[in-house]
Amino acid sequence: MQIHETIESLRAARAGAGKVAFVPTMGNLHEGHITLMRQAGERADCVIASIFVNRLQFGAGEDFDRYPRTFAADCEKLQAAGVKHLFAPDEHVMYPEPQRYHVEPAPAQVSILEGEFRPGHFRGVATVVMKLLNIVQPDLALFGKKDYQQLMVLSNMVREMAMPVEVIPGDTVRAEDGLALSSRNGYLSADERARAPLLYRLLCGIRDAVRAGDHDLLKLETDAMATLAAAGWQPDYIAVRRRADLQPPAHLNDPLVVLAAAKLGRTRLIDNLEI
Repeated sequence: MQIHETIESLRAARAGAGKVAFVPTMGNLHEGHITLMRQAGERADCVIASIFVNRLQFGAGEDFDRYPRTFAADCEKLQAAGVKHLFAPDEHVMYPEPQRYHVEPAPAQVSILEGEFRPGHFRGVATVVMKLLNIVQPDLALFGKKDYQQLMVLSNMVREMAMPVEVIPGDTVRAEDGLALSSRNGYLSADERARAPLLYRLLCGIRDAVRAGDHDLLKLETDAMATLAAAGWQPDYIAVRRRADLQPPAHLNDPLVVLAAAKLGRTRLIDNLEI
């Protein structure tokens, strides 16, 4: 695996790489990331990954400075997964001058759910992903479904901007007890890690109830929030939404997804399940 720290080096390597699949990350890789890398390798001649902790998507008081940086271990995992090129720029390469141009996602899509609790987050995500796609110029880009709203925002950006890249969603990878794999799971204490699967169990309960014909979505959401709060969590939201735009469903035959975010101790966990 070749490691590239500059745009010029990465572009030179990409020029003769054939069909390219790209998987952007912020590092601290887990099996969810590696699954995406393997899926990318099945679809393309060359897999390019990136590791860049993007300051633009972190709000005030969020965990930019303490976000885990495990570069050496990440490189070993990427090489074992068949990644051929790793783009690992520092901030001066990605932002050699103040980033005055930004991608502004549709307000209706980013003022809800995660956007309500993390204002400006998706602006930062969309801006860095647009920049990375321009740098790498891949044929395919893979993003995990665990960050469901992010996947929607980026898919819509690529489509509306007529970018010549196909977005491939990857299913959420889970631990044996159901907890969605996340770089932030490492913040959990042993006790919190044992309690963390409750979020997934509640989502499963809502999914199963809706499939069984329970149409009182507000009660399902409210009861699940109350269960989390009673168990010592600090829930931000549990919401059943349309998959297409994450708005409240107009008809229950719309394809649906249930999404959740809650703090357990100091760690904020997100998850979702398609219904």
